[in-house]
Amino acid sequence: MDIQLRRGILEVCVLKALCDGESYGYQIIKDISPFVAMSESTLYPILKRLESAGSLTAVSREHNGRLRKYYSITPAGLARIGEFLTEWEEVMRAYDFIKGDYKND
Repeated sequence: MDIQLRRGILEVCVLKALCDGESYGYQIIKDISPFVAMSESTLYPILKRLESAGSLTAVSREHNGRLRKYYSITPAGLARIGEFLTEWEEVMRAYDFIKGDYKND
């Protein structure tokens, strides 16, 4: 899979994992793993990019004597999911064309 396409998909998966409430890195990986493979070395740069883009916020809190960073989706992050779904419809039309399932009326 094209690296840019995969990165975009993973970013939206991370945002979707946060739609039910704030979460932290390990839990995000557990939530996403039934659908797509992601390692910590992939997740944390994505979280940093999404935070810089304003798609999520982060706050550090103590948990069992250690600081843990919790992430929450922002309205911009929710909008990004909507944009992705709209864009994905176009990708699926291209997929159908490539696969041969496209009918030109």
